[in-house]
Amino acid sequence: MKDQQLTNAVVASCDNSATEYGLIENGAVVVKNNTVAWCGNSDDIPEQFRSLPTRDLNGHLLTPSLIDCHTHIVHGGHRAAEFEQRLQGASYAEISAAGGGIVSTMSATRAASVDDLVESALPRVDALVAEGVSVIEIKSGYGLDSTTELNMLRAARKIGTLRPVIVKTSFLGAHAVPADYKGRADEYIDTVCIPALELAHSESLVDAVDGFCESIAFDTTQIKRVFEKAKNLGLPVKLHAEQLTLSDGAKLAASYNALSADHLEYLDEAGVKAMAAAGTAAVLLPGAFYTLRETQHPPVDLFRKHGVPIAIATDCNPGSSPVASLLLIMNMACTLFRLTPEESLSGVTRVAAQALGLSDRGIIAQGKQADFALWNVAHPAELSYRVGFNPLLERIV
Repeated sequence: MKDQQLTNAVVASCDNSATEYGLIENGAVVVKNNTVAWCGNSDDIPEQFRSLPTRDLNGHLLTPSLIDCHTHIVHGGHRAAEFEQRLQGASYAEISAAGGGIVSTMSATRAASVDDLVESALPRVDALVAEGVSVIEIKSGYGLDSTTELNMLRAARKIGTLRPVIVKTSFLGAHAVPADYKGRADEYIDTVCIPALELAHSESLVDAVDGFCESIAFDTTQIKRVFEKAKNLGLPVKLHAEQLTLSDGAKLAASYNALSADHLEYLDEAGVKAMAAAGTAAVLLPGAFYTLRETQHPPVDLFRKHGVPIAIATDCNPGSSPVASLLLIMNMACTLFRLTPEESLSGVTRVAAQALGLSDRGIIAQGKQADFALWNVAHPAELSYRVGFNPLLERIV
């Protein structure tokens, strides 16, 4: 981006300041060397910047670009048949036990090449980018063997070269137990998951390590072995936890200073306190809650009480959250989980950046990356208020 002054905007800096949304009416942002050099009222731009070229934003809303901090956007096939099964009364756990769920996507993903995986993912990526998303986290976890887990991560890295988006990868080898290891979850962790993680790390394919700690997946002792390996490799961790039952996964994640624990519908106050003490973000996934027709809400009031930062994400995946709209998720977070519109926006900017370990973005402030979204709205609450409407004018990068 060229050095310039962006003036006459409603700036929502999302910097957790005393004002709602970090809102600056008649706001301005000065960009130098692709970073924010100054942010404030347009009338107060320091003299040293006044000779820079000026762009009038015509009173439109300027926010940090959006961040989708939890996706499974790379995968083979679809699971529309399971959607029908759930409508006929089958539960997520029942479908999984019958060979559906994650394991069913495994077969389609194993049959796909890296190029196949990229080609199928790009339309979903494009949908997010078109809504002002500049960072997408992409997980492995549908291969459940070394070859396919690495191919998923290679596809994720390739997407970052084909689209104007930053891709952060998470190794999710501990996502489910494949059929050929049924009843031998410990053996799968030791002979497939951990060796695959080592190989992926050796190719610089991994930014973080994830797992699914749940009654239908892996218990805390098994996840702990994966986390120990991640720690030895110098990789941060995150965890799917407490989605269907209370498994104490969030406590385990917090004990490893996890970047985030995700889902969390069944989390108790002890787990919330552990996350607060560790500085672990809560990533809420209302798309999965909606698709699975769940009734147990995540403990949002406890997160507020104990100061746990709340992020939200699409969880874009073929089974439990076939959602490729972060704007829709912002509305769902408000309507289903009763987040405020301000919490919703911070959840896809400032806190989403924290959940990915990104300290250079997520707010508009001096020294942060100049990566913005410009919206044809008058107030940031409109981003959560509307459904099925994309008011993005452009990403300013």
